[in-house]
Parts: sequence; C-alpha cells; structure tokens
Amino acid sequence: MRSAVEERWLRRFRDDDEHGTTLICFPHAGATASFYRGWPTGLPAGIGVMAVRYPGREERFDDPFPSGMEALAEDIAGALGELAQRRSLVLFGHCMGASVAHEVALRLQEQGCPPAALCVSATLPPQALVGRSLDFGTDEDIIAHAVGLDASRAAAFEDPVMREIALPAVRADYFMVGGYSGGRRPELDCPVHAFAGDEDPELTPEQMRGWAETTRGAFRLSVLSGGHFYLKPEGEEAALLAELSDVLDAVASGAASTS
Repeated sequence: MRSAVEERWLRRFRDDDEHGTTLICFPHAGATASFYRGWPTGLPAGIGVMAVRYPGREERFDDPFPSGMEALAEDIAGALGELAQRRSLVLFGHCMGASVAHEVALRLQEQGCPPAALCVSATLPPQALVGRSLDFGTDEDIIAHAVGLDASRAAAFEDPVMREIALPAVRADYFMVGGYSGGRRPELDCPVHAFAGDEDPELTPEQMRGWAETTRGAFRLSVLSGGHFYLKPEGEEAALLAELSDVLDAVASGAASTS
C-alpha cells in the first residue's frame, strides 16, 4: 500500500508490485523530478523508476524549501523507509542530488534497510568538502553559474515570468549546497558507482575517485564524454543508462538469487 508521504515525495515513472528492484533518482540544484521522465525507456523493463520531488517546485511549489541538506535527507529517508523494506533500492543523484542521495543512503542504512547500491554523478565526495567555503553571491551570479554549466537553462532566466518561477528553487538549492559542510561519514555497506564527464569544469574524474572512501563495498568509476551535464539526451545519456542498467541487472539478479 502506498503511503501519503511516499506519494508526496516520489514521482513514479514506472512502478508496480512486480518491480522488486527500483531506481530512485535525485535531481540536481534547481531541477525537478521531471528531469528523469525519459529514463524508463533506456532502462530494463523489469526495473521500477522513480524520482524524488523536492519541496518548492512542480506539484510542491507551495511547500517551504528545506532548511539544509541533512534536513532534506532526513525527510526523504523517512519517505523511503517502508519502500526500502519491500524492495531493493538503487539511488542515483547528479551534482547536488548525489550529495542528497548519499545522505539518504546513510540514513536508510541506520534504519536497517540500506540501499542495494549508490550511484553518484558529478560532485565531490563529502570528505573533500571539509573547510570549503562557498558563497555563490547575488542572484545574477547564481544564474551565471547555472547557465555556465548548462546553456539550455538561459531561456528560463531571460523570460521574466519563467525567471520568477524558476529562480527561487535554484537560489534555495545553491544556498543549501553552500551550507553543506560534508565531512567524514560512516562507511556504507553497499557498492558505490561514480560517474564523471571528462570535460566537467567543476571537478576532475580523479576527484570523483574519492567516493571510494565512502564504502566498505565495491567501488567503480566510469568516465563519460562531456561536461557537467554529460547525462542529458544530447550528450551521453544513453551510455550512462547502459551503465546503470548493468548495475540494476546485477542488483535484480542478486535479489532474485537470495529470495
């Protein structure tokens, strides 16, 4: 039975009771669950695909923004708790979403229902954030940074109506990222798979390799062609989904062999 809290926090792109293995996607800063709406077509048919609905956008436009990344992770882990008891969850997050997914994975592990795997994309591991001070500046500075990473977002900020809708979520997420201090965390028991674009101006593939320190399990780094948003349809989305399919198939096979 689907709980009200699950329905508030999850967008279900492909989901029924037969999907014992489910991918949970975490959007990047300023993004929405809809970013992942096309992913089911590129992933195995027997895998559930959902995305997290952050407050302050789309159907949750009137909900207050999170007070911080840890508070957001607490809420999401609470929403996923029952689902994690019934299914094998694979968490995927891009940029800010990777940090949120990692914090959620830690909380699910603490609850006794850890994810089957964590997949992180294009963000520094938490231990690399210690002592970092981030101030993204004014709204114009934030917009310039966002557009510098993804030129397709420029149109949303050039139109006054669209800017009024889009900017508050972008601003809130940038402030949340700036306020996240990271640091050493307990090691995860599940495997961690890291993904990076080989031309990402924000970080290098070698820096992504630091995610190996977040798990007692297996670690794998995949480097794909492109910049920070290598995972968009016009980039290496198909290659990423192929890699994720391998992860999901391995989890599903393992779950089937132990059931």
